[in-house]
Amino acid sequence: MIQATQRDAVADQGLAHQALVNQVRDYWNERIHDLEVTTSPVGSPQFFQELADYRFEKLHYLPRLVNFDGFPQKRLLEIGCGVGTDLVRFARGGAQVTGIDLSWRAIELAQQNFAQAGLPATLQVMDGERLQFEDNSFAVVYAHGVLQYTADAGQMIREIFRVLQPGGRAILMVYNRYSWLMFLSKVAGVRLEHDDAPVFRLFSRSQFRQLLAPFTGVEIIPERFPVRSRLQQGTTAAFFNHAFVPLFNVLPAALVRPTGWHLMAFASKV
Repeated sequence: MIQATQRDAVADQGLAHQALVNQVRDYWNERIHDLEVTTSPVGSPQFFQELADYRFEKLHYLPRLVNFDGFPQKRLLEIGCGVGTDLVRFARGGAQVTGIDLSWRAIELAQQNFAQAGLPATLQVMDGERLQFEDNSFAVVYAHGVLQYTADAGQMIREIFRVLQPGGRAILMVYNRYSWLMFLSKVAGVRLEHDDAPVFRLFSRSQFRQLLAPFTGVEIIPERFPVRSRLQQGTTAAFFNHAFVPLFNVLPAALVRPTGWHLMAFASKV
């Protein structure tokens, strides 16, 4: 009787987890990240260029920390590839790229992006918590801004570790619980982007390091500091762009460095 009750409990947990995964899928099928900054028809070459321009303007640290040209002929997997903005850069650098996303709409757009760029890629709708790849399949796994939205971040980490080759590298990003953006959000009463998602987690550096326990040689770097916003309007935007950003940029680097909104992790598999 006890065993039957335990089995029922496990089954109920499985159903609840799958229901949450479905909610996450539905949420991202209805949204294209940063769509507000584009003026061109969805799926056009100009559309993808505008998204890429905005992304690397906002995240100007990415090409400095991530060598997109550094993996020629290496098998690289991106989990949560979206429309393929970062994955295209890896492909242009010579990586043999695979991109997966829970959202079928994202994969459709990523396929258009790669076709227009004339680059090869394997693109599939897939749950990053249940990767359909053999053990030790990839030299690199990249997941930028994905773990905080997934139903079970620990399970995704275990899958990333499993499909990485020995000596392989994981490049991951989560949101920092103790960041300048969290402080500003609370003070100004401005909601964080996508904080209405079915799953939205923030991590301290110690929590992120604990999540990455299967890996060795883990380095966590706080990044993404204030730059002028094109999304906000009105008084709040004026304060942010003309007061907060200039003031933040003259503060001592040692003081503000730990408060980056993005926690970038570089981790190895022995």
